[in-house]
Amino acid sequence: MRPTIACRPLGPLLPIEGCVLAIALMLASGCAVAKGSTASSMVQPEQHAQPILLADASPQATPPATSSDSSPDEPFDPFAKSDVEGMEEYDPWEPLNTKFFEFNRQLDRWILKPVAKGYNFVVPNVVQVGVSNVFYNSRVTPRLLNNLFQGKFKGAGIEAGRFLINTTVGIGGFFDVAQRFNLTTPEEDTGQTLGFYGVKPGPYLMVPLLGPYTVRDLIGYGGDIVLNPIYWLIVPVMHNIDAIPTVVDVEEQAATYAISLAARATEIVNDRSLNLEKFQGVEESTLDLYAAVRNAYLQKRAKAIRE
Repeated sequence: MRPTIACRPLGPLLPIEGCVLAIALMLASGCAVAKGSTASSMVQPEQHAQPILLADASPQATPPATSSDSSPDEPFDPFAKSDVEGMEEYDPWEPLNTKFFEFNRQLDRWILKPVAKGYNFVVPNVVQVGVSNVFYNSRVTPRLLNNLFQGKFKGAGIEAGRFLINTTVGIGGFFDVAQRFNLTTPEEDTGQTLGFYGVKPGPYLMVPLLGPYTVRDLIGYGGDIVLNPIYWLIVPVMHNIDAIPTVVDVEEQAATYAISLAARATEIVNDRSLNLEKFQGVEESTLDLYAAVRNAYLQKRAKAIRE
């Protein structure tokens, strides 16, 4: 739940301008990870994440959950052969994807990484982990609903229990108290739900500013945004629907956009800071980083759908 700022915007946004700004903001905001990790851009934190800028050469982690075929902490080998029979790296747009990948990589090198280093110098690691926990806790709705969509009622119950415990005892999700009670479940998103019902992944994509996806997962990414009620606060048309509650007046939309962007920027920098050393090792030891990221991402998503 975001605080609102008692200030008035410089001027009212026209309906079209407001919609365009809202759509751009949502695309820059993410959910996931996602996402995840989440839903950082290049390597995600150990607990949970979503795509942010570049790509993940290690698995998008979720709260530890038991698995019959691997340990929760077992990293993906970017060059390992997939254990999914028939899985192929379908990348027909590779020439364009490699350009976007390099764009993201340079953006990380010259902007995100230096900022994350300064942030890491100032902010203690325990606070960074807590901030990551808060953002993960705020994205409970898409995870819970996608558990229900897939008939995973136990997972939905665990998500609800985690949210209640961490929001109260864990002080707004800053502390992952639920994990101490072994309340953990694999993270579910709309892309996985589509895969659960047989939708094929489609071509591999490298999206500027966001990172790796398949066509199916990019559509699912948009679905996760729609399912997250937090984003209803920043979509102008939602404020005209009486059935949808909102704590933000139409006149305060500009302040809402600013708060949303600031929160997203904080999450990006925080997640990148948590993974400074991790990605450094991956980058230095990998000759073809693009292929490694693609392989790791496709393995990770295939495994997530099997679970």
